[in-house]
Amino acid sequence: MNLENPYILLTPGPLSTSPTVRQAMLRDWCTWDDDYNLGVVTPIREGLIALATSTRPQDYTTVLMQGSGTFSVEAMIGTAVPRDGRLLVLANGEYGNRLGRIAITLGIDTIIHDSGELAPPDLGKLDAELSGDPTITHVVCVHNETTTGMINPLEAIAHIVKRHERIFLVDSMSAFGGMPLDVAELGIDFLVSSANKCIQGVPGFGFVIARISELQKCKGRSRSVSLDLYEQWQGMEKGKGKWRFTSPTHVVRAFAQAMTELQEEGGVAARYARYSENQRRLVGGMESLGFRCVLPHSLHSPIITGFYNPESPDYDFMKFYELLKEKGFVIYPGKVTGIDSFRIGTIGHVFPEDIDRLIVAISQSMYWVKTEAEVAALA
Repeated sequence: MNLENPYILLTPGPLSTSPTVRQAMLRDWCTWDDDYNLGVVTPIREGLIALATSTRPQDYTTVLMQGSGTFSVEAMIGTAVPRDGRLLVLANGEYGNRLGRIAITLGIDTIIHDSGELAPPDLGKLDAELSGDPTITHVVCVHNETTTGMINPLEAIAHIVKRHERIFLVDSMSAFGGMPLDVAELGIDFLVSSANKCIQGVPGFGFVIARISELQKCKGRSRSVSLDLYEQWQGMEKGKGKWRFTSPTHVVRAFAQAMTELQEEGGVAARYARYSENQRRLVGGMESLGFRCVLPHSLHSPIITGFYNPESPDYDFMKFYELLKEKGFVIYPGKVTGIDSFRIGTIGHVFPEDIDRLIVAISQSMYWVKTEAEVAALA
């Protein structure tokens, strides 16, 4: 059986996975059986806590939730914020704005600080808002905003939020498992991520790392039956890993294999080093070909990078996309408002030598560069 892919996914997720992760989905599992609940689900929950904190693991628990990562984000927001709570959203891209849309749709009293897609959150404004408005109970932000690839100043945000003694929620969808952090040291109360991101599993479920003392307060808060984080937690605790509703068994087993491979690679620190080297080679290679980054280097993350479209009337993203796809690489369209751009991810089962091959493929696909002078300018 051929488990190889025809191309590498250079996207923010779903992303390229190893053949052994894909192979792990070939067996069927019974959701009632201890082989699955105690043998697969429970070790995953324990392993995620170990990834999230080495300082206070006893203070946290993990809740797995069916669906895409956004399902888990909605479960976190809709369960953590009480009916009389008030949520401050820090937004600087599509995914921060999505946090706000979820909260408003759920009927939560919501304030949105939108710093624009090309700037990090305004820390001074955050501090002033929390100082002047004691009715704000919760703050939520995106760790890595994949609209642009910006890494937000999580430590600085956490310091301000916890100094004001508010509950801190983090959407670390595209960064958890690929960038070092300790939720206990930062004072994070709820953190959400997904199976198909830096841990390099496949799509199908997300998870929330929650401070036990805060999750215990959430009984009856949820605005949803299926997305009730508290009830999902209770079901897994009492059922020794059993999900309340149908578990995505094959996806969960693949994730267990991905967790094993993360440890074999050397853990989060080693994966962060690989992703960082991928991104360093990507930016260096792209800039040598004349492409410009959307963000300054100081705001880059190792997750995904945005590039301006070439300033040529002959350039067409879909043509460029198809040429690269033929050569074995899939990239991503841009998402920044008012900026013609595209994005290239550097996470997943992708290695520095793959990025080197990508740069060669891009140089061979620049059909809009026609004259000898234009070619020489790229040398």
